[in-house]
Amino acid sequence: MLNQMQTLHTMRSSQSHSSNTRYSARNMAKPINFFCLAPEAQAVVVVGDFNDWRPHAHPMQRQPDGSWHLQIPLNHGHHHYHFLVDGKPVLDPRAMGIARNEKNERVSLIAVS
Repeated sequence: MLNQMQTLHTMRSSQSHSSNTRYSARNMAKPINFFCLAPEAQAVVVVGDFNDWRPHAHPMQRQPDGSWHLQIPLNHGHHHYHFLVDGKPVLDPRAMGIARNEKNERVSLIAVS
């Protein structure tokens, strides 16, 4: 009987421990909306440290008003990014700030909490 109780307690302890780390705010992605006003563009993508700056990872969707939109789940923290409008880097005027990347280029900054 004592052995069963110890097993039950161990199972509950491990479940509560895993749920604490599993549902930590730092580990949860939050949906972030990106908007870019580029009505003449043929293609707009979001590139950043969250997708290793890969230009095909997050293509944006053209909206009827000529703007572009995409929702990307991002983890807690600061992220560097910019838009590629027809292949040319463009800063986000709605960004929380501007930073410099590893190449000392200006990039947009967003903080997710």
